[in-house]
This record gives sequence, structure tokens and C-alpha cells, in this order.
Amino acid sequence: MAIWLTKDSKVIVQGMTGSEGSKHTRRMLAAGTTVVGGVNPRKAGQHVEFGDTRLPVFAGVGEAMKETGADVTVIFVPPAFCKAAVIEAIDAEIPLAVVITEGIPVHDSTAFWAHNVANGNKTRVIGPNCPGIASPEASNAGIIPADITPAGRIGLVSKSGTLTYQLMYELRDIGFSTCVGIGGDPVIGTTHIDALAAFQNDPETDAIVMIGEIGGDAEERAAEFIKANVTKPVVGYIAGFTAPPGKTMGHAGAIISGSAGTADAKQAALEAAGVKVGRTPSETARLMRQVVTNAG
Repeated sequence: MAIWLTKDSKVIVQGMTGSEGSKHTRRMLAAGTTVVGGVNPRKAGQHVEFGDTRLPVFAGVGEAMKETGADVTVIFVPPAFCKAAVIEAIDAEIPLAVVITEGIPVHDSTAFWAHNVANGNKTRVIGPNCPGIASPEASNAGIIPADITPAGRIGLVSKSGTLTYQLMYELRDIGFSTCVGIGGDPVIGTTHIDALAAFQNDPETDAIVMIGEIGGDAEERAAEFIKANVTKPVVGYIAGFTAPPGKTMGHAGAIISGSAGTADAKQAALEAAGVKVGRTPSETARLMRQVVTNAG
């Protein structure tokens, strides 16, 4: 079992014929993902070879879904064209759209987020500027390395790509049900709360790792949600305990403004909701190991 992405998911890649799209399509196939085609209006009707796999290129998402039964799209379209690509996926009502592209203007992200809401939220958008979603030993949609961890019973939701990989590696002896990289931009399609709710409802997930970072109030809102709705143990980590105020740290959304958005404030909110918070990724992994050992 996994959330949103399973062994039965059929994946298309918008931008499959580009350098990044091609490289990561090959990696997704190697991970066992069922990739069924790509989308590029200028190369519609062509086929692309990936070893023993020959994938068709379609003119649009709707056509690709009709021909292949695809229910997931991974988007590797350059920033200037990404808004149109995401809106096309939303209009086709594909259930899951994973937006890997970084550098998308916040105005564009806001536009496709609003378009999805107006369209009835029929498409779950993950990202932008994210590593994607991986359900180990089942499917991998995005750029998360597929061989870090086996399948297991921990769920992971993270703003940071590299910290996603680190926690997956440090807890590889236990394994993960699904790992979701939601991205660190100011406007994203899927939040910590969305993932927490899904993991809470997933019978194959026993515990949850939540990785946040400085800036904004997403982690504080997640803490309120955990306190009210999540019965499974949650272990957290906040990137940026040593970050100086007023400096953007990596992600566009990771900036401390006054007393708001600090790692210490987020830690306090999470601990008040019963979440164990590590001061380093390795300490966070140790806390999760303790949780799993005590539950066992």
C-alpha cells in the first residue's frame, strides 16, 4: 500500500524528449515505474527508445491519457512554459501531476493553483520545485533516487529534496511506504497537511517523518492538524536552526521575517502537538527508530 502513487500507477512525462525529462524517464523505468509515454506537441507521433522500452510521444495530456490509461504525469517543462503544461494536465483531469521544474514564477504557481481549485481540485498537484514522490519497490515519479531504501511502514513528507534522501537512507533498515517531496516554494500544490492526512488514513503506514524548514507558518499549521487529527506517531525536523534572520536559505519560501518562521518557534509548535523533533537529521532518524522500536 502507498499514498497517491502505487505499483499500478501509469505515468506519462511532459517534457520526456528534453535532456532532464529523458534522463529521469530512463531512471524511473529502471526503478520499475510503469512509464507509458511522453508529451511534446512538436514531436507528437514519434517514439523514444529507452533500452528495451519504446515509448510514444503524444501531442497533449488528454490524448496520452486516452491512449494509455495514464493517471500520473511528471512535468519536466522549462519554467517559462510550465504554467501552460500544468494547466493542460489539470484540464485533462489527470489524478496526479508531479511538477519537478524549479524557478517557476510564484505568480505562475498561484495561477495554476487557482485554476485547479476552480476546476474542482480533481488533480493532485505535487510541487513545483520538488523531487517528486516515491513508493519504494512500487513506483517512482520524479527524481528521488530509487535505491536508497526498501519498502516499509514509515511515511515521509518533506520540503527539502536532499533531506528527503538523507532520511530515507538513515532509516533504510526500516523502510518507507511513500516518500513525498512537496517542494519549498511559497505556493505549492500539496502541503504537509495533505500528506499527513493521507498517511493517517493509510493502513500500511505506521509512523510519519515530517521535514519542514524556516519561513512561513506551514509547520505551525501542520502542528495544529496533527494535534487534532493524527493518531500515528510523528517525528519532525526543521531545517535552518542556525539560519540568520532576513536571509533566504535555499528555497524561496525559506526566510525568517522578524520573530515569525524561526526553527525554534516551529519546533515548539510541533512539540506542543506531541511531535518529537530532532535538531539534526541523524537525531531525527534516531527518534524515529525509537518510536518504531517501542511500537514493536
